[in-house]
Amino acid sequence: MDSGFIGQLTDLYREYLRPQTCILDLMSSWVSHLPPEMEFAHVEGHGMNPEELAANPRLNHFFIQNLNQNPVLLFPDQSFEAVLNTVSVQYLQQPEQVFAEVYRILKPQGLFIVSFSNRMFFQKAIQAWRDNSEAGRVELVRRYFESVPGFEVVKVIQRPAPMGWLGFWAGGGGDPFYALIGQRTAG
Repeated sequence: MDSGFIGQLTDLYREYLRPQTCILDLMSSWVSHLPPEMEFAHVEGHGMNPEELAANPRLNHFFIQNLNQNPVLLFPDQSFEAVLNTVSVQYLQQPEQVFAEVYRILKPQGLFIVSFSNRMFFQKAIQAWRDNSEAGRVELVRRYFESVPGFEVVKVIQRPAPMGWLGFWAGGGGDPFYALIGQRTAG
């Protein structure tokens, strides 16, 4: 993602995350987009590449798991105040099961922040993602949230990239930014 996307994501986390809480960074990597000035009680990382996860300075601990083979998250119910998924939702082959697991491990009023752009590894993204428009992808993620009773989408952010020379001269261009914030409303 470009610096504009990363800046918007860090600002979003700054607005919605609370210090001294427990965070799960689902499908993480060597880069953290958490605000550098915020301290958290615990940041758990998840991914597929142990070297990348070990290089992420914000993770207190990490685990390796292929969610497409096993979508069950091995955490007790209501373990986290927030779960984050950055530019990776398009690779989930069982998204409804993963969203249900995220709901289960979130504390009441906990947030699940899913962010994405128009970039993807085409051969790894699910067909429903590849074949959709950007607006259609936003609706697809909304449906993932709606597939879990008790999840409520509290905010949808859609900032398409400015087009052509006008966007370039206005300081825009670059990656579009999309985010959906879901909240566990039930106890």
